[in-house]
Amino acid sequence: MKFCSSYLFFIKSTLPVPDFKRWVISISKDCDWTISLCDDTYGNYMKDGYVYGLRCQEDRKPAKKTCMKCEISMCVQHLQAHLTTPVLLQTHPLTEPMDLCGNTKCSQHGKLLEYYCLDDMTCVCVSCAIEDQHRLHNMKTFSTAHKELLEKLKAEQQILQEKTDDENVSLEKWEKSEREKLGCCSVCLIEAVTKLRDISLTSVQSSVSARMVSLKTSKSSMEAAQKEKDTFRFLQMYSQVYQDVEKAKAVDLRKGLEPGSHRDKLVEEMRQNGEKMVKQASQFWGSLLTLVDPEHHQELVPTGSDLIFEPQSLGPGMLLSKDKRKVFHNSWLGQCCATLLICSTKTASNYQRWVVSLSEESDWMIGLCDKKCAKNLKDGAVYGLCWEDKQLSSLTTKRNEGSQSSTSQGLKVQNTGTAKTGTQLATTSALITYQGENGEEPVPQPEKVEVLWNFPASTLSFFSRTGQHQREEIITMKLKASVNNWDLVPFVQLGKQNIHSTTQQQQWKCSCGKDYYWDGNRYRDHSSGYPHQSVCSCGKALSVTEVVCKLC
Repeated sequence: MKFCSSYLFFIKSTLPVPDFKRWVISISKDCDWTISLCDDTYGNYMKDGYVYGLRCQEDRKPAKKTCMKCEISMCVQHLQAHLTTPVLLQTHPLTEPMDLCGNTKCSQHGKLLEYYCLDDMTCVCVSCAIEDQHRLHNMKTFSTAHKELLEKLKAEQQILQEKTDDENVSLEKWEKSEREKLGCCSVCLIEAVTKLRDISLTSVQSSVSARMVSLKTSKSSMEAAQKEKDTFRFLQMYSQVYQDVEKAKAVDLRKGLEPGSHRDKLVEEMRQNGEKMVKQASQFWGSLLTLVDPEHHQELVPTGSDLIFEPQSLGPGMLLSKDKRKVFHNSWLGQCCATLLICSTKTASNYQRWVVSLSEESDWMIGLCDKKCAKNLKDGAVYGLCWEDKQLSSLTTKRNEGSQSSTSQGLKVQNTGTAKTGTQLATTSALITYQGENGEEPVPQPEKVEVLWNFPASTLSFFSRTGQHQREEIITMKLKASVNNWDLVPFVQLGKQNIHSTTQQQQWKCSCGKDYYWDGNRYRDHSSGYPHQSVCSCGKALSVTEVVCKLC
């Protein structure tokens, strides 16, 4: 090592200090030099937030710059050599004063660390930046990186400060709100339990008290008869005593209320209060689950009554309920096939939610489609969840880019193919699986699907509802930026599109004796040929046997 001109080096060791030290130095003949021992504190150090110069032996002054190559910090006086010597200016990078407490050389190439990789958040040398794994990364000089990252931290600090200052997310307000909600649920539950207990105990107590009268009466009669010494009077009394005793013997104190209208009325009241209690207990339990694990537990709030089905096509043997929230089907008349829009009478908000219960026997597709192509989904954009051939898949429509979808935790999406629906649009199907005990396994069919459409974020999320409070996210997909949310509408497709035949005629006989056949569009009376849409002249629904889809 050399100490020449303005150079000063310490000889350091990475090994523990032995009983003696030895080092050998080769020094140029053209340079003056000094080799000696010095105080270990004769180096860079910090005090009161300042870095002090290495070469200020007596009156140390705050450092002006730090030389990364020399690994020293210098005050204004000792910095002059670095500022006036051309070679030092070119080869010795200067930074703001810092306490050099670590190695400034690249462990892989042994070169000076001169750049900062923003992608990997690490200091690198020129070889790392040009030749190795960082060559395509975002590289900055130390000073530039320092400035940019400092600005970033300030912005992040502002965001976090606003979040902590927001009254709506303050810990005190959150705790108060949750305590009030849980407290209300628990109070209602306690009141319901107490009321049910009091009704039961009071009623049974009254009945037992009435039965206790018989026991007391029989006891009094027996005591009176035993005290009677006159034989004639005893025999006259015995008949009544016998009746009182038999009546007392028939008393069962463990028995409930006596049969009758009073008991029936009380049982009905207890059932109503019991159902209310169970519901409140379920709400309390669900609130606790939602508080602890909100990702997988949300209360299943019934879908608003403003949502109804609007049929685009109905296959043979299919019709809607009067409230247009259920779809019926008779499998005898043909395969299940229908396309329905889910419409609302209310103005759309930033979020739209619907829950659909689906038959286990039918294939289905649920999601969003282009309202202009609702009668033929193949002609427009489709974003949805599909159950077909006992497999669950996601469907997304794209133009030229890849599919924009993301799966929930534990589930994976595997591309299974792309079906072109036009010169510009293409619908991609992706099989959804999860990591099971035997490797990748298909996701089982959900019986009840909850769909959440987030307008501002342009996302569509699907959940499998497995209980009143439990749900599991299946997939969340990002809608393409080129798609206008107002052009999309919720839909449900049952079976496979355009599967029913318009030529096959199905027969059905009503219980009133009339025969009907399906002509491909509606039922017709065999005798007169008069068309019937879905109801026989006797008022009975024509050949409808099961619910295949309903809004929950």
